[in-house]
Amino acid sequence: MSVNLQSAPAAVRDSAPARREGPRKARGLSRVGALFVSPYVLFLVVVFAVPLVYTVWISFHRFYFTAPGTDVDSPWVGLSNYKDVFTDPVVGRAFLNIVIFLVINVPLTVGVSLVLATALNAKIRGRAFFRAAFYLPYVTASVALVAVWQFLFGSDGFVNHLLGSHAPDPSWLVNSHLAMPMIAVFVTWKQLGFFVMLYLASLQNVGKELYEASAMDGAGRVRQFFSVTVPGVRPATTLVVIYAIITGANLFSEPYLLTGGGGPDHASTSPVLLMYQKGIEQGHPDFAAALGVVLVAFVMIVSLAARKLTERGN
Repeated sequence: MSVNLQSAPAAVRDSAPARREGPRKARGLSRVGALFVSPYVLFLVVVFAVPLVYTVWISFHRFYFTAPGTDVDSPWVGLSNYKDVFTDPVVGRAFLNIVIFLVINVPLTVGVSLVLATALNAKIRGRAFFRAAFYLPYVTASVALVAVWQFLFGSDGFVNHLLGSHAPDPSWLVNSHLAMPMIAVFVTWKQLGFFVMLYLASLQNVGKELYEASAMDGAGRVRQFFSVTVPGVRPATTLVVIYAIITGANLFSEPYLLTGGGGPDHASTSPVLLMYQKGIEQGHPDFAAALGVVLVAFVMIVSLAARKLTERGN
């Protein structure tokens, strides 16, 4: 059925071009949006996607680093590199170390940062100073913070002098049972300011009327924290947990600097540190690439499980 716009009312004739211009305007805005997004998409492709695909390719070949211009065959070896990864006891120890790290670091990060953010969200004297103080370690160079930590927990450190005969032997950072937990505590302290800021931002979206209503029902501060604050910042908690898992699984500088490269006896070796040792120091980039692919799969599985767990009840 055709419509004669000439015989239609003036209001209908006037609205017809507007309806036609709507999709055109939307397409124009989408093109502008794509133009602005394209530099970041290009960045992701060049910096992340291409190296990831190349890493997967290396993991299925016998690969060697060579001088520029040198042509060396890289024969296909199938799953041989992955077999070497899964049968290497040091790899198993490295992943066990990461599990220990995450079991300590993630709950500690979530709990302490949320409690501090709740306290810093209240009207207290010197609030701006405390916010800056907690954030300062996050923006400080790791080498400087490692020096402070070694001064405190080294074999002749300040803490051992305070504890005297009660100090652990071997000391904190050279003890096979304490090295990884100490690194987990160090990373928690170092990154705490960033997660506090995330929770502070999330707390601004928790309505004050919820606290007022709970107070009228007789809820104290502790009950309000668990009944109002914790559910109100659950999306931020999911983000904090996943981010802590990703950063923890990519642990490198802390064991490299604090324990002299994963000691004692690989008790603080992380998969990324092992990738550096195998790929760069020992010249087996194919093994390191396979280990990297396994680590990516491990992080994805753990992150998805953590997301399901933290979003339960939403």
